[in-house]
Amino acid sequence: MRALISLSKLTRRLLPSLAVARAPLPPLRRCLHAEPPPPPHHAPPPVASRILQSELTPGAGADADAEQEQQPAPDPLLDEFLARFVAALRPTLAAAFPTHARHVLDEMLRLVAEAVLCRLTGVEPEEGGAVELSDDLWAAVWEVSAAVRDGMQRDRVRAELRGYLHCEEVKEMTRFASDVGIRGEMLRELRFKWAREKLEEVEFYRGLDDMRAQAEAAANPVALPPPRLAALPQRKGEIKFKIHGLDLSDPTWGEVVERAAEAEAHFVPQEANPIEGKAKKAEEKLMAVDPRKGDPAPAMEEWKEELLPKRADWMALLERLKARNVELYLKVAEILLADESFGATIRDYSKLIDLHSKANHVEDAERILGKMKENGIAPDVVTSITLVHMYCKVGNLEQANQAFQFLKGEGFPPDMKLFTSMIRAHLKSGEPKQAENLLREMERSIKPTKELFMDVILAFAQRGMIDGAERVKTSMLLAGFQLTPELYTSLIEAYGRGGHVGQAYTLFEQMRSSGHEPDDRCVAGMMVAYMMKNQLDHALSFLLKLEKDGLKPGVKTNLVLLDWLSRLQLVQEAEQVVQKIRKAGEEPLEMHVFLADMYAKSQQEERTRKSLKILEEKKKLLKAYHFERIIAGLLEGGFTEEANKYFKMMKSHGFVPSPTIEIGVKASFGVRGGVHPTGRHRG
Repeated sequence: MRALISLSKLTRRLLPSLAVARAPLPPLRRCLHAEPPPPPHHAPPPVASRILQSELTPGAGADADAEQEQQPAPDPLLDEFLARFVAALRPTLAAAFPTHARHVLDEMLRLVAEAVLCRLTGVEPEEGGAVELSDDLWAAVWEVSAAVRDGMQRDRVRAELRGYLHCEEVKEMTRFASDVGIRGEMLRELRFKWAREKLEEVEFYRGLDDMRAQAEAAANPVALPPPRLAALPQRKGEIKFKIHGLDLSDPTWGEVVERAAEAEAHFVPQEANPIEGKAKKAEEKLMAVDPRKGDPAPAMEEWKEELLPKRADWMALLERLKARNVELYLKVAEILLADESFGATIRDYSKLIDLHSKANHVEDAERILGKMKENGIAPDVVTSITLVHMYCKVGNLEQANQAFQFLKGEGFPPDMKLFTSMIRAHLKSGEPKQAENLLREMERSIKPTKELFMDVILAFAQRGMIDGAERVKTSMLLAGFQLTPELYTSLIEAYGRGGHVGQAYTLFEQMRSSGHEPDDRCVAGMMVAYMMKNQLDHALSFLLKLEKDGLKPGVKTNLVLLDWLSRLQLVQEAEQVVQKIRKAGEEPLEMHVFLADMYAKSQQEERTRKSLKILEEKKKLLKAYHFERIIAGLLEGGFTEEANKYFKMMKSHGFVPSPTIEIGVKASFGVRGGVHPTGRHRG
């Protein structure tokens, strides 16, 4: 730094005189690429070197020609050194003197370069023609010079080594090494070694030639005039910059850089202004607004007047709001969609729709979607994906299908998440057939998961749709998935509800042969199949066979058997099954429903009331089909008062009675006579 300060003082001292002496010459500018500098007003006559120039006075005539003849021959090596030296020293001077104009820095560089040139050539400068540099400045100059010299030496060695890699001698040795079996990295290293040896040999003889030339010059000394720099050294030719064979010095890349800079302005976020003073107070007031009761618009207007924000400031504010209060963030973000300084884009709309959909705020999401369409912004693929997931989640299949069809119309292939959402939405709405169609469409591009197959099979099985369950089961097997015990059980239950005893039994045996042990639910499914066909003897034989194989019926199987026996009015056999259920330590609600139905139909009033009392204590757990079963049994047994009570209880729980039950309850009171004290009507 001391060196640069001394140079600055020296330049300020010399600039006035230099300006007078060189008034006709305008400040020179550095050439960039192929653009030449503007010509001077009085261009000096051409000389042998474009860098080492003598200051020729106009009108010198023969003296100028004689002096020109005494000039040394152009030295390309020295020219290159001075050009690199000036280019390396310029950033240091520009950083030290940021307020100086360019022509001042150019004059400082010329003075330093002229002093370095005199020192390198060994020629004494003219009196008053050169300036004295301080020791500190010389230290800085030699440091830069050493770096430039090392760079030139490195580039020269690389260029010459590249040439010797392709010389005939090295090629001959490389072919010989390849013939004897040397390959790969070893051959490459040997080739470089031979090229370096060739280079060292050439440099040795080159050094001898230099020594001889120096001896001849010492024997015949020639006095040369001191060289002067009339202009800053400049690199010759155009800059050539290549990466992997791609010439980046082409002017086309300048246009590419400009377009990239313009595009970058849209993606690189701008820096937000600091929040200070009144703007900070307005922001605190905005943060304190209750999103459910208050209106953030006045605080936003105050903040806007104080800060005059751009989009980057609004985005920073939204981030701070989101970190503190998500509800307030959503409200403020929705207001900003109509603000011109915010400049809302389609991504701002889709982001808000996504946040509302994840929070199940369907109305808010649809309101923002409506604003988006009002402003002339059509939903894109990202927004449509969000809408599909949102409508599938709430069960709005019509809107979900519209968004799904829009995606396919835009050429976007639905992914696993979209197909999964659509399939499960149809299953949730009780449409397994449409879910199967989507599964078939999905198989054309994406392999469905095992869970999706199972969900569709279970949906068909629960509705007793055997054909659909079989179709999906076949597709699942073709996809490489094996049937699980859960699927076996679900299919057996489906066959059971449909009364397909033979198919259910075949699947049951297939399950056992595949190594899966049937559980209590699976056995209960088989019992349902026998019950639907009223094959009690076959069912009992089936249970006896299982007991011989070590499989005892569980609670679910006994419940099915109890249901069957209660319908047949086999009271004693049913009570034996009840004892087995109680021994297992459980008393399911269905057991008391079946008993109440059986005792009411057999007109056992005491036991009926006992079962009804237990059911009344657990009335919150009763389902619609439980009420239907109890009321039907009470009506058949003549317990019309209790039937009417449970009929009203069923309605109070929000269940809609079937027409048969409703007509039966009304008819029992309209046709028959008075009520018996026990609760039964007289015949």
